[in-house]
Amino acid sequence: MKTQFFLILAFGVIFSFCASAKNTRILIVTGGHDFDRESFFKMFDSFEGVSYTELKHPEANLQLGTIDTKTFDAVVFYDMPKTISEAEKESYYKLLKLGKGLVFLHHSQCSYQEWGEFKTIVGGKYHEGKNSPKTSTYQHDVTFTVKITDLKHPVTKGIKDFEILDEVYGNTEVLPGVTPLLTADHPQSSKIIGWAHKKENSRIVYIQPGHDKNGWFNPNYQKLVKQAIAYVSEK
Repeated sequence: MKTQFFLILAFGVIFSFCASAKNTRILIVTGGHDFDRESFFKMFDSFEGVSYTELKHPEANLQLGTIDTKTFDAVVFYDMPKTISEAEKESYYKLLKLGKGLVFLHHSQCSYQEWGEFKTIVGGKYHEGKNSPKTSTYQHDVTFTVKITDLKHPVTKGIKDFEILDEVYGNTEVLPGVTPLLTADHPQSSKIIGWAHKKENSRIVYIQPGHDKNGWFNPNYQKLVKQAIAYVSEK
């Protein structure tokens, strides 16, 4: 009986440790751009060991600054707001100082066109505007090949080049110093379409594809997003 008791106790401890170790808690920030909510969140519902809470604009940025940082491991941005206040900027600075992992998806890099520092957080920028050499472009429903540039990186490990139907961005800015993870050779797309870098104490990943369910339901895209979340969540 004593041996049986210790076996049960040991199993309970192991099970408890594994359960807590496997669960990654994330915040998903949305707003400022329409999207198919049901299909988008189905992708995250399929991620075993990942739980999420959605924060919506216009309240999302202030909520980021007030929510207990012990209650989440990373933040995934799928938003595109145009303006940000000084108080809302402080929420970003707080996340960076504390080393919270950040994942930016698709149109999130288009946010805050007038906030110069934002591109140093994301690692690049989509430039809005007209009739300028810097103006970025977009094209819907393009079939192209996502090429993996670093097969050993935790975000891309186990993923081979794959085809996807998605929206492409052209003439976007990618900051020097980021680690390129994904590229595309399509003439309407920028060359580098995914990267990792570090800002202050935070790991950050940007993944350009992800316009709609054609991308969200692609198994390789899902693996990219899930592994990006795991990577930025590591301490």
